[in-house]
Amino acid sequence: MRSFLLLLLVALTPAAFGQALVSNGSREIVFRSVNVVPMDQNVVLDNQTVVVKNGRITAMGREGSVRFGRDAQVVDGKGKYLLPGWAEMHAHVPPIDDLEPMKDGLMLYLTNGITTIRGMLGHPKHLELRQLVNAGTVLGPHFYTTGPSFNGQTVKTAERGAEMVREQKTAGYDYLKLHPGLTNATFPAIARTAHEVGIPFVGHVSFNVGVWRAIDAGYSSIDHLDGFVEAITPRSDTLAEQETGLFGAWIAYRADTTLIPKLMRALRDKSIWVVPTQALAERWLSPQRAEAYTSAPEMVYMKPQEIKNWTDAKNGYLSNPQFSQAHAEQLIQVRRKLIRDCQRNGVGLLLGSDAPQVFNVPGFSIHHEMQYMVDAGLTPYEALRAGTVNVAAYLNKKDAGTIKTGNVSDLVLLSGNPLTDIRQTRRIEGVMIGTNWLPKAYIEQALAKLKKQ
Repeated sequence: MRSFLLLLLVALTPAAFGQALVSNGSREIVFRSVNVVPMDQNVVLDNQTVVVKNGRITAMGREGSVRFGRDAQVVDGKGKYLLPGWAEMHAHVPPIDDLEPMKDGLMLYLTNGITTIRGMLGHPKHLELRQLVNAGTVLGPHFYTTGPSFNGQTVKTAERGAEMVREQKTAGYDYLKLHPGLTNATFPAIARTAHEVGIPFVGHVSFNVGVWRAIDAGYSSIDHLDGFVEAITPRSDTLAEQETGLFGAWIAYRADTTLIPKLMRALRDKSIWVVPTQALAERWLSPQRAEAYTSAPEMVYMKPQEIKNWTDAKNGYLSNPQFSQAHAEQLIQVRRKLIRDCQRNGVGLLLGSDAPQVFNVPGFSIHHEMQYMVDAGLTPYEALRAGTVNVAAYLNKKDAGTIKTGNVSDLVLLSGNPLTDIRQTRRIEGVMIGTNWLPKAYIEQALAKLKKQ
């Protein structure tokens, strides 16, 4: 099901772009006359000065009221908007032995304002990559990683499932990634052992397990709304997995939305977070033709073969005998209602798009995801919180997710106000990650080197 981005090596170093990239923790970087969207409330603080040093916001206040050193680098923020950087909580990094293509993937995320990612199909090399990112040797977003997949092929017995949990905990992975194919014999052993050793598990809900057992078992996050449609569709338990379709695509038209409150209560009561990856559904499982996406500007960052694979996957869905345009439209509407009801019922939403996956290009797809969340009924502020405040709460990072003195300096500078138009998230003027300031000129040159077409 999964295909991954394999990018050629392009070394992106400060020397490659002269002085465009600033990486000096001892030097102050000052955003002057900027509009701040602090994200701890739905407001814009106009005409602010924000001072950054050593990877922290050291001062903030009205223009003219904040002092900074004479040798500070000043960024003109007049007419621009400063926000916390976003997260991609269902990202993919190539699961291979070569670090170099991974670095290019990280750059696609970072240049799109994404300062934190959670890699969702781990590989031993990702542990090394995480260490290099943390040390500042590799430029990229903060990197959390799952281990290799738990699925019907890798876990044949309960004993092997428990053993894999212990192996991945010992190796140092941040999460366990669950994929389809787990059973009522293997899944409980995985969940029980994960709680025993203290490593959270995330991802798919296997069909034979179902969302109710998944909730009871205490997932850290359920991704893709996996199992949600089946849970609210009468008689779905009488069907075989292939009869329900991916994420319930073939049965969503029969969903009983009056059953949604029960699902919401269970998720909220168990404090289970949800990563909708609505961009995956809207672009793959909607009735839209492949041509609606293949000419998108960001496709230049994908190899032609990858786009062909995505097109084949899309066309395969549309040509399936069980496909119906009306039913596909109902699937999208049911998913949108589930997302909206999560927001309204206190179920924590986390921003994630499942990139790279069918027409979701790393970095760029998170902007589509925010738009789709707004289309589902969230306000722009609520969509932005899913990638900032909510992520900080999920990761228990009390010094992240908002702009205030003392917080980490993971920031994105925009030329428009995303609180009034979520599409403004795409108009990036610069990205700050720790002590590194990436102005627009650097971003443009970095992206130019990453083009595949």
